[in-house]
Amino acid sequence: MQNFKHKKHLFFDLDHTLWDFDKNSAFAFDTIFKEQGFEISLPDFLNIYIPRNQHYWKLYQVNKISHEDLRYYRLKDVFDALQYEVSDKIIHQLSEDYIKYLPEYNHLFDGAIEILDYLKPNYKLHIITNGFASVQTKKLKNSNIDHYFETITNSEMAGVKKPHRNIFDFALSLANASKNDSLMIGDSYEADIVGAQDAGIEAVFFNEHNSDIENPVLQIKHLLELKNIL
Repeated sequence: MQNFKHKKHLFFDLDHTLWDFDKNSAFAFDTIFKEQGFEISLPDFLNIYIPRNQHYWKLYQVNKISHEDLRYYRLKDVFDALQYEVSDKIIHQLSEDYIKYLPEYNHLFDGAIEILDYLKPNYKLHIITNGFASVQTKKLKNSNIDHYFETITNSEMAGVKKPHRNIFDFALSLANASKNDSLMIGDSYEADIVGAQDAGIEAVFFNEHNSDIENPVLQIKHLLELKNIL
């Protein structure tokens, strides 16, 4: 197996890599639906919401939609598919409530704390995220992992989103790191892996769902597998 022990800087994605977005999202929606008195099946809602959210995030990453459209349509599509009538006013309110509640839940992927404890003494750790700055800061703080990271780069700071190479260049500059000394670890093949490689940075694909890819990039299915290469 490939070895990256010579690296000095490790750049992690946050959502779906360290921070369990889907689990925390489910708790947030459960809270909102109970507050609103919605008679709606949470599993049915999430079954549609999760792929729609991913669909709109991919469009957002390449600037095909605004973050306002992302927040609106990922909810609108689900209610339409479930034939559950909700006004635009309520959807906008739900969107605001969701952003408020989401960072209040702080479930991490299995092994996240253990691997960060393992890596911290020997590497400088960093975050590169496309998420909204205020929300991502709360997630890191509330899940008590903010202290592990030397720098946190978000797309608002960099002015572009992964996979654009400029966000990786921005993160390297902020971290005072070279490309050869750096490694990107993330779950999004397009944003994290292809983006990093196009920027000249080696990468490890956190492929929890065993997605089929042709790229020979090193893959892991559990965070603790990083111990084998770092």
